[in-house]
Amino acid sequence: MASGLLAPGLLAFALSACVDKADLPRPVAQGDAAEGLAIIREVGCAACHKIPGVAWPEGRSGGGLAGFGAKPLIAGRLPNQSDVLVQWLIDAPSLDPGTAMPPMPLTRDQARDVAAYLYTLDED
Repeated sequence: MASGLLAPGLLAFALSACVDKADLPRPVAQGDAAEGLAIIREVGCAACHKIPGVAWPEGRSGGGLAGFGAKPLIAGRLPNQSDVLVQWLIDAPSLDPGTAMPPMPLTRDQARDVAAYLYTLDED
């Protein structure tokens, strides 16, 4: 009988793991979104990505970042969490060796600012 009670609990747990968590807040400790946009412009992220708030260039090879804050995954592969995103922004190949995104010349503080900006992009 104990196993009969365990199965519904496991099912509930499994289903909760699949819930879309895109609307959950993703705070970036000590991140400054306005500074992040300035860094995005300075580093040239828009050479590969179309980024809201950056008028030119409008890169297409890296995919558009509109709605990034609402997406559950980074690059369709990694959980969209602030610590993962900061590492991705600094050295994407360390997390996914097959990615086309190169390591970027960002400090951890700059990557936190960029992440803070990307999380403001919650609508397509």
